[in-house]
Parts: sequence; C-alpha cells; structure tokens
Amino acid sequence: MKPYKRITLADRREIEALYSSGMMPEQIAERVGVHRSTIYSELRRGDTGAMDSNGRIGYSADLAQSKMYQQARRVRRTHTARAGGVEE
Repeated sequence: MKPYKRITLADRREIEALYSSGMMPEQIAERVGVHRSTIYSELRRGDTGAMDSNGRIGYSADLAQSKMYQQARRVRRTHTARAGGVEE
C-alpha cells in the first residue's frame, strides 16, 4: 500500500465494478492499494441514495468524481478570495 495515493477516475470505476460484484470494502482497498477507510469515504462520496443489487448502498464512480470537482472548485474560490482580500 502506497501512502497518500490519490484516487483517479479509473480507480473509482474499478471500485464501482468490484463493489457491484459484491466484493467487501477491505478487499477492494487491497486491490486498489489504499487504506480501507479511503474506500469507505469513497463509497459515501459516491452514494447514489439507492440500494444496489447486493442490498448495499449504491455507488457511482461518475457521481464521486463530480463531487470531487465541485469540492476542488469551492476550495479554489475560497483560497482565491482570501488571497485577493489580504492587505499588506
């Protein structure tokens, strides 16, 4: 397991496929190369609000990726606003 691996869209799609096939989050974490808590966070991020065919929360890689883009935009806007408002 590599420390601080950033989850990519390809990783999210792999997580989605493995999770949909019924694999447990701990097993997915080993396969993707991240800590299990990262997988649990990712599953919450991509929660579709519906149950999947295995009776678990639904996960969408595209929804998770979209939420990451939204978060990055918010952080950039906040950082830019703070930097522009600082007086010397």
